[in-house]
This record gives sequence, C-alpha cells and structure tokens, in this order.
Amino acid sequence: MSESEIVAELNEQFGSGNKKLEADVVAELRSIMRLHELSVEDLFFKWESYCIKMDIDAAQTALETLRHFKQDLHDTLERTSRSHVKIKTEKGVSGTPRAPRVSGGDVFGMLDSLTTPGAGRASKVGPKRTPAVSRIKAEPASSPVKLADQLDAMGAIPPSSFNDRANAGETVEILNDQLPAPEPPIAPFSESRIKLTAASDQKKLAYKPLAMKVSESSEILDDRIDDFVSLVMQYHKLEESAFGSAASQSTSEIVAVGRIASDSSEGKLNAASLVLETSRRMGGGLRVPLNVSKLRGYQFFPGQIVALKGVNSNGHEFTIHQILDLPLLPNAASTPDSLGAHIQRLRGGPDAMDSDSDPAPLNVIFASGPYTADDNLDFGPLKALCNEAADIYVDALVLTGPFIDMEHPLIASGDFDLPEEYLSSIDPDTATMSTVFKYLISPSLSRLASANPGVTILLIPSVRDVLDKHVSWPQDAFPRKELGLPKAAKIIGNPMTLSMNEIVLGISSQDVLFELRHEELIGGRPQEPRLLERACRYLVEQRHYFPLFPPTDRKKLPKTGRGDGVGPGAVLDVGYLKLGEMVNVRPDVLVVPSSLPPFAKVVESVLVINPGYLSKRRGAGTYAKMTVYPPDLAKQELTGGMLAHKIFERARVEITRI
Repeated sequence: MSESEIVAELNEQFGSGNKKLEADVVAELRSIMRLHELSVEDLFFKWESYCIKMDIDAAQTALETLRHFKQDLHDTLERTSRSHVKIKTEKGVSGTPRAPRVSGGDVFGMLDSLTTPGAGRASKVGPKRTPAVSRIKAEPASSPVKLADQLDAMGAIPPSSFNDRANAGETVEILNDQLPAPEPPIAPFSESRIKLTAASDQKKLAYKPLAMKVSESSEILDDRIDDFVSLVMQYHKLEESAFGSAASQSTSEIVAVGRIASDSSEGKLNAASLVLETSRRMGGGLRVPLNVSKLRGYQFFPGQIVALKGVNSNGHEFTIHQILDLPLLPNAASTPDSLGAHIQRLRGGPDAMDSDSDPAPLNVIFASGPYTADDNLDFGPLKALCNEAADIYVDALVLTGPFIDMEHPLIASGDFDLPEEYLSSIDPDTATMSTVFKYLISPSLSRLASANPGVTILLIPSVRDVLDKHVSWPQDAFPRKELGLPKAAKIIGNPMTLSMNEIVLGISSQDVLFELRHEELIGGRPQEPRLLERACRYLVEQRHYFPLFPPTDRKKLPKTGRGDGVGPGAVLDVGYLKLGEMVNVRPDVLVVPSSLPPFAKVVESVLVINPGYLSKRRGAGTYAKMTVYPPDLAKQELTGGMLAHKIFERARVEITRI
C-alpha cells in the first residue's frame, strides 16, 4: 500500500466527518504503526480500546493524547515482556507437576456464556440484596470508611462530579445537517402526537429462561440456515439442483449455504481456522474448512449465514469462487392515506386549528444506560436528560438499560444509602431494588411527564438490569409494579420492533457492534472497508439484532466497575434466538447502543444510531436527538400503491454530550 493510500485510510478511520487530520497527527500515527508493525485497522482497534479504557472521546485525536497512547502501548509491551521472563523463571524453579484443571463436560466450554448467566451473575437470580437504608443503627460502631477508599478496594475509579463536566451540551456529530434545527414549541402539546404499534410479539418474550435444551437449540440454528437457502434460491433465481453440500467431494461447482464458524474454541477467527457449518438437511450438519485464496476480499464473523459458490474437489476443503449477496428485507412503506393520517396527528389531530399548515417535526431523544457514574447513585445524567427533554418538549424519550446496573460497584456490594428525605417512608426490612428505582429514577421521569403531558417514554431492559428476573436475551420486559412510573412510561422487550407513527423503529440494548468488531475476519479488499458501516450492515444483511454466534468471551468485553471487571456478556438463550429477528421489513431507524464511539449513519437505507452511554464510569456521556420532518406526499412516487418512508432523508440526528 502506498503512502498516500495509508494517509487516506488514516483520515477515514481517525478523521472526524469531512475534517482531515493535521500533518503532525498523521506523522505520529505513522510513527506508531512503524514502531509496533501495525496496520491502520489494527492501530484503530488499539486506539478505540485505549479510549474506552481512559474514558476519552475516540474522535478527539489530539497530538498530546496520541503521545500518551503511544506511551501506553510501549508500557504494555514492556509489561508483557517482563511477564514472559517471570514465567520462564518460575518454570525453572518449580519441579513439582500439578494436575490440570478440569472444567465442565461440554466440548468447547461455551455453556457458561450461553445457557447460564455466568460466574458472578448466578447470585442475582435468587433473592436480591436489600440496600442498606439505615446502616448506622444496625451496625456496631467502627472506624469510618471513606467512599474513595471503599471504591478503591473494589477496583473502582476515584470520585468525580457530574456538575463539573466539560463541554456539556456540545454537539459531537450531526447527520443531515442540511435540515434545519427545530425550534422548541411555545407550549407543550396537550396529548401525545405518537401512535405506537408493536411489530414484535412481546408475549413470546415471556418464555422461561435457563431451560434451554440442546436439541431445540440445534433445530433453531439449522432452521436459520434452511430459511436462507430458500431466500437465496428465490433472489438469485437458482434451481434447487444448483445447491449442494460443501462437505461432499465433487468437481462440479455448487452453491453452499451455511454458517461461518471456527475450528477452534479459542482464539480469534482467522483464515486458517475458517470453516462452514452446514445444516443437517443440506450437509448432514458437517463442518468443512474454507479456502479463500481465490477471493479478492472477504468479511466474515462467527454465526454469519453465507451463500458461497465454489467446489470441493479433494474432499478436504471447499474452495470459494464467489460470495453471493444475500437478499435484504424490503424497505418500510405505507399507503398515502396512512401517511396523511400521521401528518394530521402531528398537527394535533383532526380538530386542529391549522389543519392545512406544515406540522412541527417529530422530536425523539435516544439514550442508553448506565445513567450514573461508578462512584455514586445520584443519577445526575438522567436528571439532566429529563430536564432537557422537558425544555424542548420532546415527543418521545427512548431509554435502554441498564437502569440499575448489577455491575455498578455500589449496587454489587449492596453497601449504600437512599437519600435521607425518603427514609421516613421506607421500611428497611422490605426495601428492594424496586424501591431504589422508585425513589432514584422514577421521580425524574414523573417530572418530565408532568411538564410535558404529551410525551411518550419507552424503557427497554438490559441483561445487566438487576430489576429484571428474565436474565437471558431475547429478554422480556420487567414488571412496572412498585416502580412508581408515570402513565406515559411504557416498558417493552429487548429487542423490539415497533412503529412510532409511520417510523419503523428497531431497538436492542445488546452491545452487538463491539462484539462484531472484535470477532470479524477481514481479508484483502472487503466489500465495505469502513468499520462502523460494516458492522451495521451485518445486522441489516443477517436480518437479526444479534447475528453473532457464539458470542464474544465475556472476559474480552469492556471492563465493568465491579470486582474483576468481567460483565455477564451476551447471555443468549439459543432456543429463542428467532425472537431476535427483524420483522417483515427493514427498520427505518435502528438503535444499537454500544461502547464504540457514538454515531448516526445511513446503511442500506436504514438510519443506524449509536447514542453512546449517557454516563461513563467516571464521566458524562452522550445521547442522540432525532428530528423527523413530515413527508411531502406530492413529491413522492407510488410503488405498488405504497410510499417509501425514506426516514434517512428527512431525519436530522444530533449526537450530543449530556
């Protein structure tokens, strides 16, 4: 690759919008690449990991920050070298052999991350720990322990003040900045301008977790492959005779549909470990190694359903000649009458005074938990967000969990107090985590609903929510009883596809983007060179909110603030993965919160939004504000009596610091 191509790729990965990197920044990045023999993509991966660890914005590539990053890489390399020397020395001293540690009985050791919540999470399934409402009376006198010392003992970060945050309200990124920024209404709307319609069947999410059967899980995985066989056959107009088993030796070229997998349970997917897993109907469930030497470029990840054209001439490996495109779900569309009714609803209903005027655009705020920093339970970021939503009279506030995060150091220890003003109305013997939610989270939502009677509030749980007894994904909604929520608040499942007026909204609180980025295998010149767009396209192409299988080892996920820093991971219930599929059409808007840098991008006519986390472990985070302007029915073309929504053209999205 030439120097100009490397610089162009650096600008693409590290640049912010259309702004190119400064010459000294490029020079520093090139220096790091040469010093550590890294490609641009590997350098970007390490940069993102460093930003997550240091809790800084990956888009801010200042020269001083890059120098700290360079020093961190150097220190890490030194520590690794020293640990290798230490291991060799210890091996030379020790002469007593030790018995190997034996884990469970499954071959790949995957049951811990798939069928159960995993170590450190099982205790949460039973009775939840009651918060200490008044420890002073209950505990004997002892020397006081400072909060900073307590957090330090748990491996947490030092205290920080949300009120002292920098750059509050700063806009990080704008999508469709040619659309005007909306003016807040003079007064709130008297009733909701939003009509909600669920596309997903939420009742099916109420299945019994932790009761997965291997036979049922294998059938679900098989059925997904067979479903794509039919889709590929119809999309490419192929005869059934064109399909075959990649594991069968033959000199004839065939089309093989299967699931990408690795021949090893450890390590990252690579070209040498790449195998295709067939269904029992198409290939007897066999796995066959894949030869990618004839491909100019490829992009794979474990669990990806692919259609490959090639040949298995030696009976040992399937040589790929071509990767066939998978058909996408159709774009969402509505009848002109339906769109007209939604426009009238934005005006205030059929009795609105200005029934012929242009209605005010729809305003929606998206935010994702955690909603408070690791050193407190003040929920300052949530209060600030609700105040902002009340000031601009948003039509909808969409919040994804975790709300009360089981990985929060204080929640995990159970050693915290509720505010004194609530102690008179709380019985210490009956207080639960629902009590914590009622007095620390619900008041902010109630004040918002009181200030803006027309607001719609949607709450989506997370597998890290201590409130939700449904511990696996796909995940049922947690019960609202005893939470003190306003009537405007609705709790839905995870994931969920629903319509907000004409807008088809898909949302999942799982951090699938980080896991896809971590597990994917890229070779040659991939179809989509840009990392974030590529990860988003995987979701649209695979028609699923979590197409990765098996999920990333939870030890490789971003560290949490509790104990050893290892979170629960994806916690998939494989037998119900079909509930994670997108329904009927491509979503107009796809919301997938992630620890990756926040963004708003258009991928295959889908507006994909990562609002980021509202609160980071030791600082404030970001949220997304979407303004959707009504369609101009006169200028749109009918297709089969339907009008495409094209939300990606008429939505302005702002990623903003709280």
